[in-house]
Order: sequence, then structure tokens, then C-alpha cells
Amino acid sequence: MGGWMLYGANGYTAGLILKRALANGHQPVLAGRSRESIEALAHEHNLPARIFPLDNPETVKSALQGIDVVLHCAGPYSATAAPMIEGCLAVGAHYLDITGELDVFAYAHAQDERARERGILLMPGTGFDVVPTDCLAAMLKAALPDATELVLAFEAGGGPSQGTAKTAVEGLGKGGRIRRNGKLERVPLAYKTRTFDRGGEPRFAMTIPWGDVYTSFVSTGIPNVEVYMGVSPGTAERVKKLNWVRWLLDISPVQQYLKSKVQQGGPAEAKRSGTDSYIWGEVRNAAGKQVSKQLQTPNGYELTAESALRILEHVLKHPPKGGYSTPSQLLGKDFVLSLSGCKLV
Repeated sequence: MGGWMLYGANGYTAGLILKRALANGHQPVLAGRSRESIEALAHEHNLPARIFPLDNPETVKSALQGIDVVLHCAGPYSATAAPMIEGCLAVGAHYLDITGELDVFAYAHAQDERARERGILLMPGTGFDVVPTDCLAAMLKAALPDATELVLAFEAGGGPSQGTAKTAVEGLGKGGRIRRNGKLERVPLAYKTRTFDRGGEPRFAMTIPWGDVYTSFVSTGIPNVEVYMGVSPGTAERVKKLNWVRWLLDISPVQQYLKSKVQQGGPAEAKRSGTDSYIWGEVRNAAGKQVSKQLQTPNGYELTAESALRILEHVLKHPPKGGYSTPSQLLGKDFVLSLSGCKLV
């Protein structure tokens, strides 16, 4: 195995990944912007540390010397993914992250040719965003090869981490996204609502600009995509009302204020272990034939810790061809079923 870096190692989800990595015998380079936090963590585990921000390309390039793979866990990725990807392209390191931000997938995909030339992999979304949904989309495509419409939905327990909550705040000002006839299209927040069945009980959900609006088209070629998240009807109504002031939500001071209200940390271990996630998928072809599948997984943070590390280990052991890839493209549609507690229902 070559050397790898965990950037943003002092973050909530990175901590879960590090715990698993240490148990598997890894000795990653711990990195991030906070000298105090990173050096303390490195000292605790007797690991090497590199302290650097991402605002200077030469600094990033220097800090990545000798690194084969970067697992990037410092959001919001709208600000941090591009400079880290550029650094990886410069030094020839494979890039992985755990984002769910649609625009980050689009940016990474746009670097596909450059990554192929350098022989490095670019794979954002190695966690709950978007491994289970991407694999489920690929399963549905295999079941109905001429599908023209894809609907994905999920209901996640455990609550968000600080990074995930800040990403959601950023998304408020940008509105919703769907894919229509192969093209990304901006739509209002909570553009559509509907219910999904879970064990005979209806679950209410609204559309969100989840990463699969981008990635599932790359994985499957299905031209029409909508992604839903389980919420209460009251939440959906409140989100719809935000469309009237959406322009205000995108102003920098407003964004900073809303982010300042985000709570630190993430769900406690008891809450993670006591909650699960449920994912629905439906495809339909032009003749109206429909195929549906449902997937049950552990809490999203537990899944992220395992799947991100599993993907990283695969890349270290089996260096992939260069270019952009989705999880199902690299590891196959059934990869999610190899993860602990994941099953079709």
C-alpha cells in the first residue's frame, strides 16, 4: 500500500473514518487547517501531520508530495474541493471525498480528460452521498435497460453533522435541481412532494438537489432524474415559503449568519447505532413499464465511514485508470450490498 492523506482529519465524519482506518492497520498522514487540532490528533495516534490551508496552489502542491491518495473530508466542498483536486492533478494523487454537493460532482467530472492524462482517479461522493443511491440507480438500470425516468428517495436518521448542515445552508440560495432530458435544470425549493411506502406506511418527501441528480446520469445515462428526501409535510411547506426570499439567502452576510447557527459536531454514537436509512428507487421506460427497488442501510455516517475506507483501500491495492468515476462505475452496482447492514428489502 502507498501513503494516503486524511485531510480535515479533525472533522466529525473524518474521525469515524480514522477510527476504522486505525483498526485496519492504516497509518495515514493527518492533515487540515487547524494546527492545534491536527497536531493533537497526530500526537494521540503517533501519526504524521501536515498543516496547510487550501488557498495557495503552491502550498497545496508542496503539502501533497509523496501522497498517493487523498481522502478529502473538509467541507464545505464548494470552497475546498476545487483547490484540492487541482493539487492532486498537479502531483498525481488520486482524489476521493465524501461530498454530496452537486456542483462539486460537476466540477470533478469536467476535469475527466486532465485526470485521464495524469492517470489519477477523481471520485467525489464515497460515502452515503452518493454510494447507496448510485448503486441502487445502477441496479435499476440493469433491471430496465431502456429506462428514461429515474426517481430516488431516502429517509436518513441520526441528524446532520456540522459540515452537512452548512452544505444545506449553502443550497438554500441556489434552489432545487432536477435533470430533464439529460440537462440539469434549476427548479424551486421543494419543487415536488410525494409519498413513498415503507413497510406499509407512507413516508412524505420533497425534492432536493442531491448529488445523484448529476451522478446517476453519468452512471446510467437515464435522462430524467428527481431525488427526494423524507421530511415532514410542515417542513416542506416552510421550505417552499423560502422561495420568496431565496435571493436573500444567497447573500454572503446572510449565509455567514445562518452558518454561525449550525451546531458543532454530529450525532452521538448511540444515536448513530440506533438509527438506519432507507432508500427508494424507481425507473420507468417510454412504454410505462416500471421497476422499483428499496434498500436499507445503517445510519449514513456509519455507512460513510465504512464505504469511504473500503473505496480508498481498493484504490491503494488496485490503482485505477485515470479519470472521473462514480462509485458504481468503479466498484460495480452491488458494492453497496457488500457493506455492513446493507440489504435490498
